[in-house]
Amino acid sequence: MSVFFIEYPKCSTCKKAKKWLDEHGVDYVDRHIVEDNPSAEELAQWHAMTDFPVRRFFNTSGMLYREQNIKAKLDAGMSDKDAYQLLATNGMLVKRPLIIGDDFVLVGFKETQWKEQLA
Repeated sequence: MSVFFIEYPKCSTCKKAKKWLDEHGVDYVDRHIVEDNPSAEELAQWHAMTDFPVRRFFNTSGMLYREQNIKAKLDAGMSDKDAYQLLATNGMLVKRPLIIGDDFVLVGFKETQWKEQLA
């Protein structure tokens, strides 16, 4: 199985996730989330492959998230389309790492979830 691995290389969680992929023999195509930020169309497609709200795609611990008061915007009922557009403006707004498979998307690094889906 080959997956799409979207990461910020300086992120310690992304480094740990990449090491996990290597140790478990998971083939992946790597993409730098800031240099090649996901587009609104990609985010919409990936979100459609999940059963969770779009807010899970936001990096809630990031400075930009706090500076732009995005939680309040989401709580006020921001549409999914507007959320995709906002996420597409800056890769640092997107929770990472992301794993995109043929029929699944994993957001963040949760080892048990990754084992179930990838190992």
